[in-house]
Amino acid sequence: MSGTRNEEEKQRLDKEDQKNDQIREMGQVILDKNEGKRRVELLTIIGEVEGHESAPSQSKTTKYEHVLPKLALVEDDEEIEGLLVLLNTVGGDVEAGLAIAEMIASLSIPTVSLVLGGGHSIGVPMAVSADYSFVVPSATMVIHPVRSNGTFIGVAQTYRNMEKIQDRITAFIAGHSRITQKRLEELMLDTTQLVKDVGTMLEGKEAVEEGLIDEVGGIREALEKLHSMIEDKKRDKNEEVNSFFNDFL
Repeated sequence: MSGTRNEEEKQRLDKEDQKNDQIREMGQVILDKNEGKRRVELLTIIGEVEGHESAPSQSKTTKYEHVLPKLALVEDDEEIEGLLVLLNTVGGDVEAGLAIAEMIASLSIPTVSLVLGGGHSIGVPMAVSADYSFVVPSATMVIHPVRSNGTFIGVAQTYRNMEKIQDRITAFIAGHSRITQKRLEELMLDTTQLVKDVGTMLEGKEAVEEGLIDEVGGIREALEKLHSMIEDKKRDKNEEVNSFFNDFL
């Protein structure tokens, strides 16, 4: 009997070690200690979103080659019932950020995002990609035009390419929030707010008023909303099954 208890304790400790390793390596963990025993995957987007090129070693980064496979695993795992995304990012690689945003938006499970600290630049599409979004009152979101560094061989062609990239970003944001593409472009080109750049910085409440984010709130509100969405999905699924059997009978 004691051998069984020792084996169970060893398994429990192994699971705790795995969770701690996930948090240390990628800021990911499964939340399943809630009252309803709902299994929620936690994903953090922290620091700079790293794309095809490595960021300096001293930079805090989120690597998209880690996030994309994880999101695919979340979609494939029938035990995962929801996804909570925590964001505190300065932005980063546009293509990588859009790839992550598109993956989150295409998940079949309920998703909720929470902006903490900052959701700047390409962090904006990732914040709005969830089914429902929150922002804490002290957080900021920076909206600015697409920028590029380096030597431009063809200025006109480069400009058109950047314009197309910007259109993809604004279209995605407008398609997953209540703000219009026209209003986004106005905020991007504002010259009165940022000293060394054009664009707009929105605080938490302002982001909600603009229709960018759904609601001001913190981790409690975000988890409550996600749990509610999970229960709604379960209820809808049960109603579909009952309806099918009633029609069949």
